[in-house]
Amino acid sequence: MMDGLLELARSVGWGAADILRRYYRGEFDLDIQKAHSDPVTAADLAANHYILERLQQELDGEQFGYLSEETFQPGLTPYPQPYVWIIDPLDGTRDFIQKTGEYAIHLALTEAGRPILSVVVWPEQEILYYATKGGGSYAETRSGEVRRLQVKERDRPEDMRLVISRSHRDDRFDALLKRLPQTEQTFVGSVGCKIATILEDRAELYLSLTTKSAPKDWDLAAPELILTEAGGRFTHFDLTPIEYNRTDVAQWGGFLASTGQAHDRLCDSIAQILEELDSATDS
Repeated sequence: MMDGLLELARSVGWGAADILRRYYRGEFDLDIQKAHSDPVTAADLAANHYILERLQQELDGEQFGYLSEETFQPGLTPYPQPYVWIIDPLDGTRDFIQKTGEYAIHLALTEAGRPILSVVVWPEQEILYYATKGGGSYAETRSGEVRRLQVKERDRPEDMRLVISRSHRDDRFDALLKRLPQTEQTFVGSVGCKIATILEDRAELYLSLTTKSAPKDWDLAAPELILTEAGGRFTHFDLTPIEYNRTDVAQWGGFLASTGQAHDRLCDSIAQILEELDSATDS
């Protein structure tokens, strides 16, 4: 079953990438709207429609549920089906609008709240990342070339490079960054693109700390499996795993994605710094 699902997800990912690139190049009007303070474009909706239509045509509705950013309605989660697709048809809409190229498509199949199959497409790089639980992570080019992914190690935490968000940050997050020993910091849009940056040996760490809002299931589920199957780690700061398809799709708190070395020690250090910052603020 998994091979057939992976083949379907990869095909759907490439098809959605074609749709987004046509909007990105100005072939269609973006029709930018606002939804819960975040922008939504006609490209988001078109890719979402295509993804859901393709998956639902092929798969049994009693076995598969669909949790998508564009069709999510509060109060309907968790979905009761054994398998739930968690979908972000356009992760990094602001970057899409601003033409940074740092947007992605996320498709994750989950079972019992954890991802078992993932696809992340970076359309402007013409590369698709995919993974299955226990089956490793791979990168596929548009021409069909495939390579297995394995994160590269750095011996010293202070030499590790950090990839972070341009926009999802506040004073607390900036204060945390100033206390960290990692001085080389890269700003990238989509979470999928951030994790790809780690996979492609341009960074070792991705740090996220919720502000007034929090990342949602569809931001994290697909990139997480791609990274962990390549040998990395992706956890809360307290080292607990991220759970998906719960009552609340918002993932509050802090998260660290890494190539794995010193992950526990780094999480502990970040938690201590935040405790010190919060104590100083309270006093």
